[in-house]
Amino acid sequence: MNKSIYQVKNDPAFQDFTIDAEEKRTREVAGKEIPFLYVHGGYPEKGVKFVFCIPEKESFQGRFFQYMSPFPGPDEEVASLGKTGEDDEIGFALVNGAAFVESNMGSKAAFGGSAEPQLVWKASAAVAEGFRSFVMERYGVARPFGYVYGGSGGGYKSMACIENTDAWDGAVPFVIGSPVSLPNTITMHAQGQRVLRHVFSKIVDNADVGSGVDLYDGLNEDEAFMLRELTQMGFPPLAWYMEAHGFISDGSLPVLTPGVKMADPGFFADFWTVPGYLGADPNSSAVKDRLQFHGKVKAVHVPGEAESAEEEAEIEHRNGVDTAWKKMLTDGKDGWIELETLPEGDDLYLKGVNITFVTGEAAGKQLLLGDMERDSETGGGFLSIGMCYGMDDLPGILSKVRPGDELTLDNSDYIAIQSYYRHQVPADLSFHAWDQFRNADGSPALPQRANVMGYSFTGTGTVQDGEIQGKVIVIQSLYDESTCPWCADWYRETVRKAKGGEEYFRLYYMDHCMHGNVSWLENTMVTNYMGALHQALLDVSDWTEGRSEPLETTGYELKDGQIIPADTANERKGMQCVPELLANGEKCAHVKVGEPVHFTAKVTVPAGAGTVTAIDCAFEDDWTLTFGRQAIDFFPAKGEVKRGEENGLAVGTAEFTHSYSEPGTHFAVIRAAANRQGDGAELFTQVKNLDRVRVIVE
Repeated sequence: MNKSIYQVKNDPAFQDFTIDAEEKRTREVAGKEIPFLYVHGGYPEKGVKFVFCIPEKESFQGRFFQYMSPFPGPDEEVASLGKTGEDDEIGFALVNGAAFVESNMGSKAAFGGSAEPQLVWKASAAVAEGFRSFVMERYGVARPFGYVYGGSGGGYKSMACIENTDAWDGAVPFVIGSPVSLPNTITMHAQGQRVLRHVFSKIVDNADVGSGVDLYDGLNEDEAFMLRELTQMGFPPLAWYMEAHGFISDGSLPVLTPGVKMADPGFFADFWTVPGYLGADPNSSAVKDRLQFHGKVKAVHVPGEAESAEEEAEIEHRNGVDTAWKKMLTDGKDGWIELETLPEGDDLYLKGVNITFVTGEAAGKQLLLGDMERDSETGGGFLSIGMCYGMDDLPGILSKVRPGDELTLDNSDYIAIQSYYRHQVPADLSFHAWDQFRNADGSPALPQRANVMGYSFTGTGTVQDGEIQGKVIVIQSLYDESTCPWCADWYRETVRKAKGGEEYFRLYYMDHCMHGNVSWLENTMVTNYMGALHQALLDVSDWTEGRSEPLETTGYELKDGQIIPADTANERKGMQCVPELLANGEKCAHVKVGEPVHFTAKVTVPAGAGTVTAIDCAFEDDWTLTFGRQAIDFFPAKGEVKRGEENGLAVGTAEFTHSYSEPGTHFAVIRAAANRQGDGAELFTQVKNLDRVRVIVE
């Protein structure tokens, strides 16, 4: 494929940048103060702002890491300054002799799309070259190597950067989607949350270690149908553990829905009337869960509190793959509406309910329901206001509402959009997840919309084509709840076709990891991939700069929409260790109350991936979900690791003993870590994995 590669040095729009702040600072990393040069500047005519954090001259090793946020905002360049600990991207760069670079990518507002979507990577290329010219002049060094990285929406952006420009030497996209992922993966997740809302614990228990039953055991026809469909679409069954624990989030769907409604407004009527759509089937779960209610206002409370300093700071630093989209939402806070009557029913589906005012001064205005609280004595109750997209004057809307005003509650659009993926079958047959919606000849079996919308949802004005202009390492999670793990396999094949092979490409699948790029995303079901991400950045720089080749791509199989990693470390390869925990020598042990259980842990590290640095154990399955930037140690038993070698691979073992005082089903879990240098104290590059056993106590 021949295409023009953007060279920002030849673009007259990016020839001159300004510096408005330059000062020496220090940053605390693992108890040490690291001095660095802080630089803030930009390309004012294009609305581009950037931050450079550069090691002192004697520590600078001639490279920089440039982070791409999923949703850029006008002040995005300062978003990483507040990160600490293992999440401190600036600290990671500095201790490894690299500069850290971040920009706002030319974004002028946090809301809506851009009239010039390609600006995100053109502006980023300008910032990369601007950094080079600055540091070459200031330090008198040769051209620094540059590496761009980003996850989720930032993954699209980093792929666009490395495919369409010559500004970087390598890239590490992580938790990436395919060109047809959005809004499909978000919509199907929400549909699963609706249809499966009564059986999450059953699904997770069926899928978990030692269950001895089929995944679909105990589900009714609607539930089994939907679980099978979503599993074949690529959603990992064990990722439903969050919902099993009560954490129900529609993710970025409130941000994506307005774009779908603008581009395809006819869908929301067709869904309820045209055969072939779930809403047109009177026996479908969609029809059963539809809510259409007309009510009258009894009282209203207008929120009046501004965000606290802590809340303002939290909003300012939303640049992670699970948080950046929240910049586009307005929190209803303490606003509420009291109604004279509420809808009847014990199992109302209240997600995505639009509150639309039909009379009074607020007529035509719309809010989103947060929750509903019934007053059993009066038959009425209260509506709280949820997170609303793009509403800067939510108090202004509520201040127009008066007692006696009429409104409607309607979740029709939200239920409809959940099925959108079924009517977005790509013509490209390489997207195998949609085979279940294709006839034998490859044609769609269901009614289809005029356009496959995902191609325009990447936020970059481009579609990834595999024409990488440098070396690329992809990090992808196997328990990803927001994008499908198979997307990285699709990109691997795309690179192969475009480049005639994968000489300059690696893919590492991370077992027991989810979507978010935060170190606190950890419990006895999942760990985080931050250590692997940081190691990948070091590996791509070693690879590009000629010091060493990276490890082999993870060995895996794609089957029925699911990525299945190879069983053994020798076959799995990659950079993640493979732990095995047994209870009395079994994956499912049966014991008596008070009987000691002997746990044996064995952790094998793929060739070249280092040695085992820790094996920690939890004897109870604690699914406590903090989701609030608070790290909790879920593994109180610290194993005494015995290191050795087996079949040429590094191995670590540990033993634990525990007895259970309560009957029932228990799970014990180990968290293992490996480090390339075998250094257990190294903050940023501990690559972790989990293993679990079931213990049935009688």
